[in-house]
Amino acid sequence: MAEAEAPKRQAGKPRNRPPGRGDARPRTAARLAAVQALFQSEQSGEAPEAVLDQFVRHRLGAGGPGQSMGGFQDGRAPDADVPLFARIVRASVAQQEGIDTMLSEALPEDWKLARLDPVLRALLRAGAAELQMSDGPPARVVINEYLDVGHEFFTQEAARLANGVLDRLARLLRPGDFPAAPA
Repeated sequence: MAEAEAPKRQAGKPRNRPPGRGDARPRTAARLAAVQALFQSEQSGEAPEAVLDQFVRHRLGAGGPGQSMGGFQDGRAPDADVPLFARIVRASVAQQEGIDTMLSEALPEDWKLARLDPVLRALLRAGAAELQMSDGPPARVVINEYLDVGHEFFTQEAARLANGVLDRLARLLRPGDFPAAPA
């Protein structure tokens, strides 16, 4: 049975800059934090709401008195869009059973969701949850954003897998975002 390759970096430790471009990207930072929070909750067994609260209090935003701003390498996302972060985490958890079913169907036949690298599984769950949000950005934007996040953690092969799975889900969940091919 094939497995996705291990992340390039230690889980939860992306580069010390926002994914993609060098400028502040609050929505991308929120997606990165959501992937980290989902990973942390699954690996530690902590309740997702408790992890969400920890992230809001200690990792997102400017931080409290006496806290250093830190950056991505320190596990912080000071510029993250906190409402988007919370919405993605909550939707991922609330809809996890259905999301996992869709992901299992979108994965190549010999790949099992439970055998995927846990960070890749968290990224796919977050991406699927956001694709289910009818008021979200266009599907291609969501896919590209999660690929930016994925490139911070994964090899090219795992990033291609994430792209393929998210593209399949996007075409299923948001067919209107993909014009029909001319006859």
